[in-house]
Amino acid sequence: QVRLVESGGGSVQPGGSLRLSCALSGYTYRYYVMGWFRQAPGKEREGVASIDSDGDTDYVDSVKGRFIISKDNAKNTLYLRMNSLKPEDTAMYFCAAPVRGRIVLGWLDLPQYNNYWGQGTQVTVSS
Repeated sequence: QVRLVESGGGSVQPGGSLRLSCALSGYTYRYYVMGWFRQAPGKEREGVASIDSDGDTDYVDSVKGRFIISKDNAKNTLYLRMNSLKPEDTAMYFCAAPVRGRIVLGWLDLPQYNNYWGQGTQVTVSS
């Protein structure tokens, strides 16, 4: 059974930092893409950052230079380091990975893709 469990969300002032974690269990594909999506109230879910089994990363333009995605293969844990946070980063953040392990080009642009999803962790950026 595949499980994705996020942690690390919270409230922070503008300019602050947070690190999100996603513990994966039961997901053992050799080739994959996985990453983070977010959804703010009244808005559609959007892709934030992804990493694939080759170590290639992709980011939405609004977080480039501020967010860093990484994966610890020994711990089977995905991370999202978020720096210089802005109020517009406020959202529920979800960890995701395709149900069928594969590298999907443009996966961040496909929030409706057949993915496993975590339960989400709230990030609030406010003064």
